[in-house]
Amino acid sequence: MSLRVKDICSIMNSIAPKELSESYDNVGLMIGNPEDNVSSVLVALDCTLAVIEEAKKKDCNFIFTHHPLLFRKPSSITTETLLGKKIMNLIKDDINLYSSHTNLDSVEGGLNDTLVDILGFSNSTVIESSLVEGFNDGNSGIGRIVILKEKIQLCELCNLVKQKLNLTHLTYVGEDENFIEKIALINGSGTDYMDISRKLGVDCIITGDVTYHYASDYREMGISVIDAGHFGTEWTALKKIASILKNEIDRLGHDNSVLLSEVVIDPYKMK
Repeated sequence: MSLRVKDICSIMNSIAPKELSESYDNVGLMIGNPEDNVSSVLVALDCTLAVIEEAKKKDCNFIFTHHPLLFRKPSSITTETLLGKKIMNLIKDDINLYSSHTNLDSVEGGLNDTLVDILGFSNSTVIESSLVEGFNDGNSGIGRIVILKEKIQLCELCNLVKQKLNLTHLTYVGEDENFIEKIALINGSGTDYMDISRKLGVDCIITGDVTYHYASDYREMGISVIDAGHFGTEWTALKKIASILKNEIDRLGHDNSVLLSEVVIDPYKMK
């Protein structure tokens, strides 16, 4: 029997159960027919027009993204908006779209844990544990805390983050010679969890999308912050999740390809 859209939905829900998503989030099958046969899967951080065109060219009728295309209910779907163009192109080209967002951040073995592994850390604990029944054992939730076996200077930690996440640049707050022992990691945009991280006694917070006032306040409080970017803290980790998806497809006896998008880029440029 061919691999169907509902099979991948089931796989992804086993990897990142939908009930772990935050109340404001929208996850799961965004657009598509659960009964459709799947040709190949394209994995991307966002469903951009370029990603949709790439899927079409590569004969991928299933796109898996981290960020949901339909985050809020649209008031209309027309070619006059970017969202409308994307939805209409997906439907016109018979491309299914599935997203795992905060549920994939939160789940044990998800993006936060993968980020911990990529950076070479171990023995992490959850910053804000999930209260969802069945996942409230302290292993799932938003953000991770790591205590290093040996202290490291901030300048060395910045270089480590750049190397492991394949970054050409990052921004940071703190003195280069500061010693770091306790670290909070929050993939994506983590400013909502910076205060609880501070109260947990961290020396440094690694996340993305840190605004000026957060940077200024945490510098004044003597807590180092590494802003490795929203893209930087998620794309490398998401590629690891793509491998898990491929392994599960293979385990079910299917040989469908799971391809990593080649047009996914960080929208920010630095000179």
